[in-house]
Amino acid sequence: MEIIDLLNRLSLNNQVLAIQKWLKSDSLKLNIKGMDGSFRSLLFSCLVKMNVTHQWFILNDSETAAYFYHDMVQILGDQFVYFFPSSYKSSSVYDPQHDAGNVILRTEVLNCLDNQSDRFVIVSYPEAVAELVVKNEVLKDNSFSIKVGDSIDTSFLIQKLTELGFSRVDFVYEPGQFSVRGSIVDIYSFSCEDPYRVDFFGDEVDSIRTFEVETQLSKSNQDSVYVVPNIHESKSISDTILSFFPQNTIINTFDFQYFNDTIEEICENASDKSLYVDREAFMKDLLSFRSIDFGGHCCFKSCDTISFHVSPQPIFHKNFDLITSDLKKQLSNGFQICLLSDNKHQIDRLEAIFKDKNLNIPFTPIYKTLHEGFIDLDEGLCCYTDHQIFDRFHKYSLRSERTKNGQVALTLKELNSFKPGDYVVHIDHGVARFGGLIQVDVNGKKQEVIKLLYKNDDLLLVSIHSLHKISRYKSKEGDEPTINKLGTGAWQTIKEKTKKKVKDIARDLIALYAKRREERGYAFSPDTFLQSELEASFMYEDTPDQLKTTREVKQDMERDLPMDRLVCGDVGFGKTEIAVRAAFKAVCDNKQVAILVPTTVLALQHYKTFTERLKDFPCKVDYLNRSRSAKDCKRIIQELKEGTINIMIGTQKVLGKEVKFKDLGLLIIDEEQKFGVSVKEKIKQMKVNIDTLTMTATPIPRTLQFSLMGARDLSVINTPPANRYPIQTELHTFNENVIRDAIRYEMDRNGQVFFINNRVQNLEEIAALIKRLVPEARIAVGHGQMPGEKLEKIILDFLDYDYDVLLATTIVESGIDISNCNTIIINNAQNFGLSDLHQLRGRVGRSNRRAFCYLLTPPLTMVTPEARRRLQAIESFSDLGSGFNIAMQDLDIRGAGNLLGAEQSGFIADLGYETYQKVLNEAVAELKIDEFSDLYKEKETGTLNSELQYVTDCQIETDLELTFPSDYVENVSERMSLYRELDNVKNERELQSFETKMQDRFGRIPEQTENLFMLVRLRWLAISLGFEKLTLKQGRMTCYFIQTEDSPYFQSDAFGKILTYFQNHLERCKLRDVAGKRSILFIEVSSVTEAYDILQKISVS
Repeated sequence: MEIIDLLNRLSLNNQVLAIQKWLKSDSLKLNIKGMDGSFRSLLFSCLVKMNVTHQWFILNDSETAAYFYHDMVQILGDQFVYFFPSSYKSSSVYDPQHDAGNVILRTEVLNCLDNQSDRFVIVSYPEAVAELVVKNEVLKDNSFSIKVGDSIDTSFLIQKLTELGFSRVDFVYEPGQFSVRGSIVDIYSFSCEDPYRVDFFGDEVDSIRTFEVETQLSKSNQDSVYVVPNIHESKSISDTILSFFPQNTIINTFDFQYFNDTIEEICENASDKSLYVDREAFMKDLLSFRSIDFGGHCCFKSCDTISFHVSPQPIFHKNFDLITSDLKKQLSNGFQICLLSDNKHQIDRLEAIFKDKNLNIPFTPIYKTLHEGFIDLDEGLCCYTDHQIFDRFHKYSLRSERTKNGQVALTLKELNSFKPGDYVVHIDHGVARFGGLIQVDVNGKKQEVIKLLYKNDDLLLVSIHSLHKISRYKSKEGDEPTINKLGTGAWQTIKEKTKKKVKDIARDLIALYAKRREERGYAFSPDTFLQSELEASFMYEDTPDQLKTTREVKQDMERDLPMDRLVCGDVGFGKTEIAVRAAFKAVCDNKQVAILVPTTVLALQHYKTFTERLKDFPCKVDYLNRSRSAKDCKRIIQELKEGTINIMIGTQKVLGKEVKFKDLGLLIIDEEQKFGVSVKEKIKQMKVNIDTLTMTATPIPRTLQFSLMGARDLSVINTPPANRYPIQTELHTFNENVIRDAIRYEMDRNGQVFFINNRVQNLEEIAALIKRLVPEARIAVGHGQMPGEKLEKIILDFLDYDYDVLLATTIVESGIDISNCNTIIINNAQNFGLSDLHQLRGRVGRSNRRAFCYLLTPPLTMVTPEARRRLQAIESFSDLGSGFNIAMQDLDIRGAGNLLGAEQSGFIADLGYETYQKVLNEAVAELKIDEFSDLYKEKETGTLNSELQYVTDCQIETDLELTFPSDYVENVSERMSLYRELDNVKNERELQSFETKMQDRFGRIPEQTENLFMLVRLRWLAISLGFEKLTLKQGRMTCYFIQTEDSPYFQSDAFGKILTYFQNHLERCKLRDVAGKRSILFIEVSSVTEAYDILQKISVS
């Protein structure tokens, strides 16, 4: 069944036909009573489909409006449904800030109204309606259209955009910008969520496309577009939104009286009254339109009334007995049951639970969800949503969210770009300073090379074809590397020393892995219905990674080999839920579970999480740490021995001699790297024959994952939970009013606040300030210089709601997870690194409530440009999971250090992170081939011979002009990053995709660049034929063979093909051996294409 079928059924309803009749009459006011849940959006969607009238909906607040809009889009699509928000980020009257995404949505609505489309649906709320808008004539005067086939002089277009306030940049990433590259003009208009790419042929507009800000790649073709500047900052804002509406628009209010009162309050409290409507005049105009009030309370003096009989979906609190009894009752009353979900997996889950309980409950699935379920008593219809049944949070999505991605993409790009003076590492020569991209003359042809500066100002010029040998030097923030000296063996020595150390670590890991494979463990039974019920009751929707990890953990447990799985995922990605499921699976087989955590606070926190999740199941959870009394400890140890405690959570005390389990089946370790050596040894002994699940919040970089694949089973959760809200992040200059409002708002909803201030010296001063601003707030102060027990007690008291505000240094970053704490205020945010800010912000928003993060700084003019960009990025990166992008820089480094032991940090500092990874991968590959070949034999079979390569790289030298010309890609930093990207392309499919991308972004590809792409193909061929080096100069191509004389290469097929070609083409090629360097020379090779053709003929012969 589809949602459209519900609409068709509703259209035959008597009350709906009565509304239809009213719409065709002359009556001015209508009151619709008795509606509830998403029946409202369903009814109005039905009316919109039946009548070609304009509809304007005013809901009570931004969130209700957003859900109503989301419902309407789910039902009708987004062709003519628009959202009209306030142009400000938040309702803070002290520090109002424009939100670019919201401004776009407002402009889009005005543009649509101005062009009078045949029908529209606009959803809004009082704060948005109260703001004045630009006059209709001003909108017309300041906007213009561009159509395919128009004749426009590009210099005139640039002048017009500049006059309208657009700023010229290299690459557009936010509204109000434009860029020019050859025949292409990119414009980010305020009338569309995506920027436009206008491609000219001379002065004629050849094509118009929208494109993605993050990738800068085209999305769809357009015949014509409207370009609108930021009219919301115009001096001409003096009209109400009503002036744009045609008189036949129907105005639908959820509660007219509330709307009227809210408008009055907004106008009275506004700091600048000239930006808001005159309430009396506005209401007089509004009442001249036909209106429907659909909240149930009518305040119109005379109006028609139509009543429905709809009740909301009952609240079940995940209680399946309640759900089944309610569904049975509805069925016995003759009602049809429809279950709505966006996710087929959820419907399957419900079916499985009903089947396990032997229940026959027929229902109709609808694979599209609305915000709230309802029971229509007139129609005998029950529409229940899966997120309400499972007590899950339901998230709406607005189109404006895309505009934030541009800032994010640009920040990431800047973080990864090379700037002169940056430290870089050349894999063969060591650490140097990057000197930029320079042009050199080779036999009269221009070429671009990379300049590297070594110790004593030694210079190394690196060809753009060898860029894969250069990587950014990444180490812990603030670590200055030692620049290497060219021509000494010091760099090679460090590399060899590191490789030896890495091999030792990897050898231990692999040996333990081999030992475990020989042991036999306990094979757990398949899932029971209790397990399905537990998983179905999870508050959030499982992400694909979470499902995959859960499946992997269960498969491991059901095998008779002891499990040793490492689960990695960012803060708040659902690792604990996986631990809960694994623990419960063990309990279902009457096995005990030990959960090991590094701190007392975490023990208590996990205890609360596990108790809450398992409260409806036959399972006893307890915890052991130093805060428990001697009497409690004695009782717990006794109960463990008897087997009455199923799940035991604790610090290393759990591993003490006096603690004996009756039948331990599973060990779960949280943040293993935080334990000392002796604890790790005990864990290692236990791991051999007990299933072990280890969790870490430190993201493990992909490149490391492959190296570790052989030593541990690894599950990585990269996807953030789908229905968690992004944390609303706001950047403010230090303002007492903002602090007071933030704390008061959180306390009013019975929540708690983190206040981060990184200087211990003025903590008391800040505490006094908060006390003055919010006298009723209970404030706790905590910092790292306090005695451990005292700090622990403060945090435990905060967990127990004894305080409203925890004022602390960055200690909250290390693993405290308080679901009731949904506001964090970070003072002097400009002093924090990106990853620190991300980690701190990850402490809030851990429940189904909207969370807030306030970044307080001095005036932005006093903040360095880097810090400003960083703060703007974190403000834009409000989505959960963006941490995998922003924080990858130093979280990667931290991850490698933590995972492989602290001594590795020294090597990472010497080599730089990326080079360290390359050495690590080499070391593990060598171990797999040399020392552990038997263990990996079955994994490698079938792949080894087919992909045998004798060289991994081929050095290329040429005197041909192979570049991205500076008039094709003007920005030097962009050219550099494109060279790097091209150098890392691995196959023909990727290369063709790269070519398409270049043509899309920069226009027709010049000959020099076409030849550069051809050279990449030439290099691949040369590697496959076993050439270490290839030179293409003065019409001759020389290919150098492997230097090792007894290499098996000289007996290979590749070498045989070269010899065959040589014998058949003696007139144009010659074998040479100069000073032990063997090569083959080809003459009369004047282009890259000719060189490619020769090697291609050899390879297919």
